[in-house]
Amino acid sequence: MTIPLLSYSPTTQNQRVAGYGIFGDEQPRLYNTQTLPSPAEMDSLIRAAYRQIFNEQQMLESNRQKPLESQLRSGQITVRDFIRELLLSEPFVTRNYQPNNNYRLVEMCVQRVLGRKVYSEREKMAWSIVVATKGLRGFVNDLLNSEEYFNNFGDDTVPYQRRRILPSQSLGELPFARMPRYGADHRTQLEAMGYFRPLQLAYRWAWQQPPYPAWVRLMGKVITLTGAGLLVIGFIAIALAAWEIISL
Repeated sequence: MTIPLLSYSPTTQNQRVAGYGIFGDEQPRLYNTQTLPSPAEMDSLIRAAYRQIFNEQQMLESNRQKPLESQLRSGQITVRDFIRELLLSEPFVTRNYQPNNNYRLVEMCVQRVLGRKVYSEREKMAWSIVVATKGLRGFVNDLLNSEEYFNNFGDDTVPYQRRRILPSQSLGELPFARMPRYGADHRTQLEAMGYFRPLQLAYRWAWQQPPYPAWVRLMGKVITLTGAGLLVIGFIAIALAAWEIISL
């Protein structure tokens, strides 16, 4: 028996406000295949899809899915199918799905697929239950088959961050690309595996490493006080020269 999606209430976000502004640089550029794009325009559309799913940090040649690109160019699959396969591809699984817990994966995918932030912790929990019960493929299918996705992007439009900036505001929400691809919990796992070890300095003599011997600490104090005294004398001499009391 499939567990139904846990109910959650939408909150007020920019993308839920009707837009009547004049198109400008602050509005997202739409990429779709409805107008039969030229080969150059199709290249831009494919790059936009990769950028949306992998973000700028993972725009790597090794992440490209060339067979899928060929199918999209020839019309064998839709943009929605292309997005689906990118989310299920080995690079996405390795670099985004495996390093993150379900909650962070949900937050990331809602941003990249539905083009908005999660409404609340309850929505994050609702989708994380889908990930736990249906796996990544079931979660991706539910997002792409949702009414919200169809109403905003349909089969032919690359998802984008919806209504990031309102005409009445000088600044809007930060781009989703600012979100790191994994959280602090994954860094903790990497540290436990031996990554990010503190730099081990090589000491030539035993007195170089703490705790320092008493004579080393005394020598340090003498050097510090001597240097401070010379600086004070220098400042006094400069001041007296400025007042023409002495000449340097």
